[in-house]
Amino acid sequence: MSSHEAGALHAEAGHHGPEWLRPPTDVNALMPKLWSSTVHRTDEGSLSLGGVDVRKLAAEHGTPAYLFDEEDFRARCRAFRTAFEGAEVYYAGKAFCAKAVIRIVAEEGLSLDTCSGGELAVALAAGMPPERIALHGNNKSVAELTRAVEAGVGRIVVDSFEEIDRLKAIARQRGVRPRVMVRVTVGVEAHTHEYISTAHEDQKFGFSLSGGAARQAVDQILADDVLELRGLHSHIGSQIFDTSGFEVSARRLLGFQSEIFEGYGRQLPELDLGGGYGIAYTSQDDPLPPADLARNLRKIVEHECAGYGLEVPHLSVEPGRALIGSAMCTLYEVGTTKDVDGIRTYVSVDGGMSDNIRPALYDAAYSATLASRASQAPAMLARVVGKHCESGDIVVKDEFLPADIGAGDLLAVPGTGAYCRSMASNYNHAVRPPVVAVCDGVSRVIVRRETEEDLLRLDVG
Repeated sequence: MSSHEAGALHAEAGHHGPEWLRPPTDVNALMPKLWSSTVHRTDEGSLSLGGVDVRKLAAEHGTPAYLFDEEDFRARCRAFRTAFEGAEVYYAGKAFCAKAVIRIVAEEGLSLDTCSGGELAVALAAGMPPERIALHGNNKSVAELTRAVEAGVGRIVVDSFEEIDRLKAIARQRGVRPRVMVRVTVGVEAHTHEYISTAHEDQKFGFSLSGGAARQAVDQILADDVLELRGLHSHIGSQIFDTSGFEVSARRLLGFQSEIFEGYGRQLPELDLGGGYGIAYTSQDDPLPPADLARNLRKIVEHECAGYGLEVPHLSVEPGRALIGSAMCTLYEVGTTKDVDGIRTYVSVDGGMSDNIRPALYDAAYSATLASRASQAPAMLARVVGKHCESGDIVVKDEFLPADIGAGDLLAVPGTGAYCRSMASNYNHAVRPPVVAVCDGVSRVIVRRETEEDLLRLDVG
């Protein structure tokens, strides 16, 4: 018997959802792996997060709102830091970048990966030590590279021959020697959506290993002493649940590192295997604990180094979703319901694709639960949709919710910490929701809700 979404156990079939989705025996039950660690139902049946009832959070901060469980996030940071002791853990800021979150990352001893000038600006404004910042990106501008060099970021992951030339010119002008890593496209097909698979040959990132571009990039960097080559970097994709792809990636990277050693007589001291570790959005997702990830990756690297006669390089990884994803949920208010006979009921909430584009962008699956009360009503198959003028404005494609759900109820969607606020838009001139941090019974806004005045201020007429 399997369990799903809001945590309910599922029994008999006889519905029109996906084959693995079954009606729950208890529509109020929660599945812990989908939620942050402090979430539970109160005696009154409502959800509590960080010691605060979500009804109070809705009354104080409005809906929709992203709720950030600070205690849970810190615990996940510590779990990765402990598991990867002796290695470097970079929080992938693209998942969600805000000053308060970056300060926590710094306090918990992690480093930070940025991939744009904007993310770098937020990192510096938050007080992140520059030497613990990395800069990624397949098309970094001269301005972005200059800012990174002048700030003294710890490493720049180079992604094109043009970038190497730009960076050398900037370095010569300023009399500095930036540390760089070469992003290598290793030809690994990660088992994930096409749009978040990033190490196969036919895509925009990195220098091809099989085509010889990676070797040319290394040659270009080592032709003089302008840039300091620290190592090789690979990122094979996102929402990955096993380490087999990383095994292939590490084998190819270290084989290439062996060629560099033979050709130049020098061993590169660092190796970055990227991130992309998955989280549980539904009962079908089974993510590896950080300790298992670390043990498997170390074993892979050590085995390959032994085979090539190399010293084990300093390892670094870049979890983003695995740290922030489950540490947040989104709270909505139900506005309308529409029953389509024999198929499902549509439950419309006061947000949608403007605060979570992922279901429309790559058919991402989410779950939901009635958050403001418990219900004794039978479960019904529902589709949670937003308020935007698109048929594809779907928040949760299929979920069992209480048959008595209606206007004014609060609905919570777990696992929205990664790529929801960071991809949020003003479609239909919606204002983007706030991010509310909750910890030890206290809530505080860390990213305020946009206002119509904000929209009009940008529209200069």
